[in-house]
Amino acid sequence: MLGVGDKLPEFKMQATVSNDINNAFVDVSSEDYKGDWLVLFFWPKDFTFVCPTEIAEFGKLTGDFADRDAKVLGGSTDSEFVHLAWRQHKEELSDLPFPMLADVKRELTTALGILDKDAGVAQRATYIIDPQGIIRFAMVTDLNVGRNAKEVLRVLDALQTDELCPCNWVQGEEVIKVG
Repeated sequence: MLGVGDKLPEFKMQATVSNDINNAFVDVSSEDYKGDWLVLFFWPKDFTFVCPTEIAEFGKLTGDFADRDAKVLGGSTDSEFVHLAWRQHKEELSDLPFPMLADVKRELTTALGILDKDAGVAQRATYIIDPQGIIRFAMVTDLNVGRNAKEVLRVLDALQTDELCPCNWVQGEEVIKVG
């Protein structure tokens, strides 16, 4: 699995961005995020039980990420059409403010090293990538365990201070000063 200090692999694929079949799909690439902080997260499968709770929470926090000049991008190995059907079927996903990547060829999940060898789907992985395209945070949880989107926001805050941040540090608290 790629981790902290590694470069985000280049990618280009379809993403679902709305519920209207006439404008639901767009091409998304790593080029679209050059120079930006990026929160990139993956879930195993659409139409499951844990995944929509996380996706909806990242959707609710997208404005908070944007306040920190970070863009949010989520995805799975499902197709853009499955993403569209899920958005149309699941109320809490209908107005997601970020693209849902369709890594149907499993190229990005393979390049990141997060394709689950047994299930053949994306692992529940989260990355924070800095404006230079370098991974600064990487986390994977068990397929059955949801992540904490607010913790990802807290880590982004800490990374953006470019300071030493103690355990449980939150924005506005003192950082560690050495010397």
